[in-house]
Amino acid sequence: QVQLVESGGGLVQVGGSLRLSCAASGSIFSFNAMNWYRQAPGKQRELVSAITRDGRINYADSVKGRFTISRDDAKNTVYLQMYSLKPEDTAVYYCNAERILPPRSYWGQGTQVTVSS
Repeated sequence: QVQLVESGGGLVQVGGSLRLSCAASGSIFSFNAMNWYRQAPGKQRELVSAITRDGRINYADSVKGRFTISRDDAKNTVYLQMYSLKPEDTAVYYCNAERILPPRSYWGQGTQVTVSS
């Protein structure tokens, strides 16, 4: 069982920045992908960004050019640097670790990001 703990959320003004961290209790290298999702009130959870074991990266169109995902395997930590934040970025952000074989998916408890105008 892997524990994921997010941190770094908070209240920020429009145009501000935040860096989210996701610390894993075990090796993140064992996972095929580390993902950041978010869920706004009344909306479905959506994939924000993903980084694979070999470093491939994907972003949702809504955050391209503003968010940057990175990983530090030595620290078993994944980061989401968020710039130029908008009110529509307000959501609970969740870290997810995904393994294909055997199929496993682990979630953190989430961290709230609120962007005020």
